[in-house]
Amino acid sequence: MSSSTSDDLGKLVLRLTLGILVLLHGISKLTNGIGGIEGMLTSHGWPAFIAWGAYLGEVVGPILLILGFYTRPAALLVLINMVAAIALAHTSQLAMLAKSGGWALELQGMFLFGALAVMLLGAGRYSLGGKSGRYN
Repeated sequence: MSSSTSDDLGKLVLRLTLGILVLLHGISKLTNGIGGIEGMLTSHGWPAFIAWGAYLGEVVGPILLILGFYTRPAALLVLINMVAAIALAHTSQLAMLAKSGGWALELQGMFLFGALAVMLLGAGRYSLGGKSGRYN
């Protein structure tokens, strides 16, 4: 297997993993609503309508990542979503270690930095947008 092929397979695995795992959170928002997020936003003085952005970062972005279409903007949506989630719900845990010894925000960190990696790497050959697409 050439290094180009293994690079493209690695990008595919990263895109699919990030997309599927974040999409599961989005499906929860679709079935249960965004009322909790609206409450967090208003308690921080932000307008409640911003909660609708969770659908972009947890449904639209992940679907685009899975498909490999507009991959870099999709990864940016996920990254922004994770920054907002950490700012709203997890700031008290930023410097905490979990009982297992790991960082208390491991999942959120993996989503955030995984999205950053996809933004930097692009979609790769195994994508609807193709390897040379402007936003892939």
